[in-house]
Amino acid sequence: MFVRIVKLSFAPEHIEEFLANFEEQKEHIRNFPGCRLLEMYSDKHDPSIFFTYSYWEREEDLENYRNSELFQGIWAKTKVFFNGKPEAWSVDKLVSLP
Repeated sequence: MFVRIVKLSFAPEHIEEFLANFEEQKEHIRNFPGCRLLEMYSDKHDPSIFFTYSYWEREEDLENYRNSELFQGIWAKTKVFFNGKPEAWSVDKLVSLP
């Protein structure tokens, strides 16, 4: 399992439009081959910051998504709303904790 965490910071005037677009697209992303989970969280102290968590079967599945027409369309619409540079982390999911 491969996990991708992305931090997104938006201009306040674009948050509602971003959320509406995410709502429209989330099931398409969740149904992309290899995607096992997609969730979004908002920062507790800063309402303009969001985090997406996505679980992928393999890193190649994420790369296939990132190179897809679906992602290109979502990214083109989303990136104009940013007020900061997105940050991303790729991590391995722990199988179990002691």
